[in-house]
Amino acid sequence: MQAVPSLCFGRMMTDPDFQPFEVIDGDWSKGLLLVADHAGRKLPSRYNSLGLPPSEFERHIAYDIGVEATTRGLARVLGVPAVLCHFSRLLIDPNRGDDDPTLIRQLYDGTVIPGNYPMSAAERESRLNSFYRPYHQAVAEAVERVSQASGRAPFIFSVHSFTPVMQGIVRPWHVGVLWDMDHRVAWPLIEMLAADPALRVGDNEPYDGALRGDTMYSHAITQGFAHALIEIRQDLIADQEGVDGWVERLVPILDAINARPDIHDVQHFGSRTGSVDHRKG
Repeated sequence: MQAVPSLCFGRMMTDPDFQPFEVIDGDWSKGLLLVADHAGRKLPSRYNSLGLPPSEFERHIAYDIGVEATTRGLARVLGVPAVLCHFSRLLIDPNRGDDDPTLIRQLYDGTVIPGNYPMSAAERESRLNSFYRPYHQAVAEAVERVSQASGRAPFIFSVHSFTPVMQGIVRPWHVGVLWDMDHRVAWPLIEMLAADPALRVGDNEPYDGALRGDTMYSHAITQGFAHALIEIRQDLIADQEGVDGWVERLVPILDAINARPDIHDVQHFGSRTGSVDHRKG
């Protein structure tokens, strides 16, 4: 599926070869959509690496290590569509509300990003128009396509990864499940993952799943669609063997959850962040 041309904004004039996102085709009638907000670490050539050395784009601050391969593997084996973000979160973070103070970071885990400071209002709007908004439009269109093809509410599954150590603090979990108030996916997902005694599973760890304006808020919570965000520790999916192992683990779990009758109902659970505008998304 291609982006609507009118939604490309300034992208075609500034870097015609740069694509902010990718839509992986699949069986849209299965009712399941995969989303990977931090899959990519690319920058358009005009940004010149934001003043950072190449080594910084090997770190978690630039992207979620292992997520692209894991999402592609899940999409392939499950036979379902996915939307992958290609641009680095250092340019603009697609998993934030457009008014979030961490939308465009100037400092991240000890690294100063020279290309993000100072940030003019015009440059901020340019990044929103060229990258952030086209990606979210692609997610919205994919959600609608799943809904139309399946004839029911979609199940949206967001794939992320987290660094084993953050700001000097060791994180003990192998995997975490992030959610707000809709437990339809989170509870069975946590239960099935925790059935493996080798796994330490975090419930809203290492982050809290209630983040107003993020991808799950904008495309699932506001719509009443079942969803969850999974965080896999990055060292566990840093190579193909690790990726394959997690794909093998997750496929039967996602199939089982997708088969639950309540998963494809529209249910508005609200948000711990406050009242929800159900017109959003």
